[in-house]
Amino acid sequence: RPLPPTPPGGHQDVPKSPQKHYGITSAISLAPPRDIDHEYTKKLCDAMKPFGVFEDEEELNHRLAVLGKLNNFVKEWIAEISELKNLPPSAISCVGGKIFTFGSYRLGVHTKGADIDALCVAPRHVERADFFQSFFEKLKQHEEIKDLRAVEDAFVPVIKFKFDGIEIDLLFARLALQSIPDNLDLRGDSILRNLDIRCIRSLNGCRVTDEILYLVPNKENFRLTLRAIKLWAKRRGIYSNMLGFLGGVSWAMLVARTCQLYPNAVAATLVHKFFLVFSKWEWPNPVLLKQPEDSNLNLPVWDPRVNPSDRYHLMPIITPAYPQQNSTYNVSTSTRTIMSEEFKYGLSVTDEILQGKAEWPKLFEPPSFFQKYKIGLVESKIRVLVGNLERNEYITLAHVNPQSFPGSKENRNENEFVSMWFIGIIFKKVENAESVNIDLTYDIQSFTDTVYRQANNINMLKDGMKIEATHVKKRQLHQYLPPELVQRKKRVSCVPLLAGTKTFKYMSKRSSVSHVRLFSFCVEHMSRGADPLNGATSKRPHSPSLEEQAKRLKETEKARIHIVKSDPEKMASHRDRECVQVGQSQV
Repeated sequence: RPLPPTPPGGHQDVPKSPQKHYGITSAISLAPPRDIDHEYTKKLCDAMKPFGVFEDEEELNHRLAVLGKLNNFVKEWIAEISELKNLPPSAISCVGGKIFTFGSYRLGVHTKGADIDALCVAPRHVERADFFQSFFEKLKQHEEIKDLRAVEDAFVPVIKFKFDGIEIDLLFARLALQSIPDNLDLRGDSILRNLDIRCIRSLNGCRVTDEILYLVPNKENFRLTLRAIKLWAKRRGIYSNMLGFLGGVSWAMLVARTCQLYPNAVAATLVHKFFLVFSKWEWPNPVLLKQPEDSNLNLPVWDPRVNPSDRYHLMPIITPAYPQQNSTYNVSTSTRTIMSEEFKYGLSVTDEILQGKAEWPKLFEPPSFFQKYKIGLVESKIRVLVGNLERNEYITLAHVNPQSFPGSKENRNENEFVSMWFIGIIFKKVENAESVNIDLTYDIQSFTDTVYRQANNINMLKDGMKIEATHVKKRQLHQYLPPELVQRKKRVSCVPLLAGTKTFKYMSKRSSVSHVRLFSFCVEHMSRGADPLNGATSKRPHSPSLEEQAKRLKETEKARIHIVKSDPEKMASHRDRECVQVGQSQV
């Protein structure tokens, strides 16, 4: 268990003895810290405090007390199990048992309210089934234990609970030992001999954490630097192993490598050097804290010379404890690119800070994620289509409903994303005409060309994106809208715009439905009134609902709409051109 850290930003004595060699290469610089480096470190601590990264003395002592209780609780349970298994009293008295911590708490970089990762280590006669049955039942009876649940079939089986308000994730490992002494060290590889794979996985967290602490030159400088980098990564949205970024242990290893390269530097300098080193790192060269060792235990280890799959890892950061593994196997090309850009940005910000041109809070500013990516391109350009339709001499009104709809599951595959908008159209009554051909293909094609061009200009166009414009009759609305909306609808002629990242099945050329095909670019859509291309936001007048729209249409001249094919000669300029015919009967 880590002791409470020295006061943040406090001066650390530089060793006067010959420097120990850390890591797989010699240090880049052995320069001792200057007074100004200590000043920058104090300012760094002050900038982190508002984010709750430091616990006070009372909270630290509370955690220590809870872990002490849990440790005694484990010893008591192991003694009871030993008695049930008929061990002699002399063996029971010294059978032992111990709780080890790992993760952010063991590293000494946990934040306020964070959970504790812990490992219950038991002797060989205590089985995993005992842990998930009798120990689980014993925890149930404890009045300070809340929210108890077991996840026995997980990759690393765990019991989760709150102990006097502290969340704990407790793993289990039994060792091939008759007893577990209080001074047991888990770092030796021989401790893994004759263990099942689940116990080896459970031990891995403790072994990696302890090895990282052993391999850094100055633990307090390492801890303060890691606190800063973890806070920065969370604020910048790149802290997540599950989503393809880096998790806690990976960030710890990158910081540890930086400490090895600058063994005498204090936290402010180390944060800057962190960005310097990894903004220039030539991936996929691996980050190693020590040379991998073979322990002849025949466990799989990361080695691209032997394992072909390891050669495809994009950003390998290798755990220092046997069996060595790549902690970043989830990293993709995109996430690596994003992190590399963030390293470069972090370097530019810390350059400014150390030059006196900026302050530390700038480093922890979140990115403008929703301003960074162009979204809502289709929605922002629907007004172009409305304008095109309004200029058509046969259209009195083109009314877009501002609400978009996701589209029915029957009309798309599971991996398709669809947004639909509906435009209600009122057609002019044409005197003394039995029927009039109205061709909307040009109006729609002009709109889709505009969207296509804009998307191309900002590099948004991806395979599978398209726009469709379709004439929909009342009897077809149920194919696109929820039943409760269709039931309330009056007879309205609508044109839905379908935008998606995956293509729909193309309609047959023989279809009687007006159809224009084009790739589309709308993956997410902005709040109404915002134009993602120019950043302008304008208030829109109140738009009546489709129900109100239908009521208005009731008062208009009634007309019948159906589809006819254009003259073949007129189809030369537009593929699959189709027309709308307007008559003088009920819509």
